[in-house]
Amino acid sequence: MNLSEINLNDFDLREAGDWPWMGKIILAVLVIAAVLGAGYYFFTNSSLEELDRVSNEEQKLRQEFIEKQRVAANLESFRAQLKQMEAELEIMLRQLPTGTEMPDLLQDISNTGKKNGLDFELFKPEAEQPRDFYAAKPITIKAQGTYHQFGAFVSGVAALSRIVTLENATLTSKVATSKGDKKPGGAESLDIQATLQTYRYMDEASEPPAAGQQKGGRAAKK
Repeated sequence: MNLSEINLNDFDLREAGDWPWMGKIILAVLVIAAVLGAGYYFFTNSSLEELDRVSNEEQKLRQEFIEKQRVAANLESFRAQLKQMEAELEIMLRQLPTGTEMPDLLQDISNTGKKNGLDFELFKPEAEQPRDFYAAKPITIKAQGTYHQFGAFVSGVAALSRIVTLENATLTSKVATSKGDKKPGGAESLDIQATLQTYRYMDEASEPPAAGQQKGGRAAKK
């Protein structure tokens, strides 16, 4: 039988048993193709999607394993770095005065200024500013002195055993109206306004005073 001579209208599925062998072969091929297609759709396709999901999960787990392996390989180094950071933190904490030590530190700062020739007009500790385990305490100062005297004061404060930083400073030249406006040696006298910042360690037994309870500043005696 020639395939070109086959007319599909001549075939009735109810009489498939009487079809010529070529028609039976075509029907069998179509049935097999339909079964394979349905099987792929219902079984193979879902399996392939599951395989893709598992493959992606495998790649993710593999990456996590590589990262954890890298951390494990450097664990001793990380421990050494942590130990060093803890030691440095301990050193810094020892540089933070407690509440009972703060008055002595303020006195040391004031004495450092007077020792280096500054004439204080104002030495005012401001309200504390709590910051986690420590409290920042600004100190507003107004003084008169020369560039050299102010520089020596800043160096002296930096050399104290406690942490004290210079936040900002404004130095204004004084207009010489009398011989008293000139320092020995002809150095020009300056009006100095600055804010120092020191820090207090807040342990569990002490809490920073509220802003409303903070005592007002005091002017350092000349």
